[in-house]
Amino acid sequence: AIYFSTLVGPPALVPLYFQWYIFYFVVQRKQWVDLAWMLTFYIRFFLTYLPLLGVKGILGLHLFIESNWFVWITQMNHIPMHIDYDKNVDWFSTQLQATCNVHQSLFNDWFSGHLNFQIEH
Repeated sequence: AIYFSTLVGPPALVPLYFQWYIFYFVVQRKQWVDLAWMLTFYIRFFLTYLPLLGVKGILGLHLFIESNWFVWITQMNHIPMHIDYDKNVDWFSTQLQATCNVHQSLFNDWFSGHLNFQIEH
């Protein structure tokens, strides 16, 4: 379970499941303009990085480095918080209850790009 949640899960979860589901949702709702913009992102991504990294480098960057970093950064600020049912609280207060700052250190500041200050972000 630990192996999956730290090494296999994050890189597979974000790019393979979430992005597939986003494409599925856009096509199902027939949001063709959004689909075109999404495709232009991937075209620009591949045109930019393919000459520099090659196919294996692009897949490594997107599937393992970038997505793993994204999962760690976003989840460390949101998962530990207790989220309750909607109690008709204003949006700002709900956002503050659903997130937290992460301990400040040189490593956390650098690794997260200062997103460890999630409340201020």
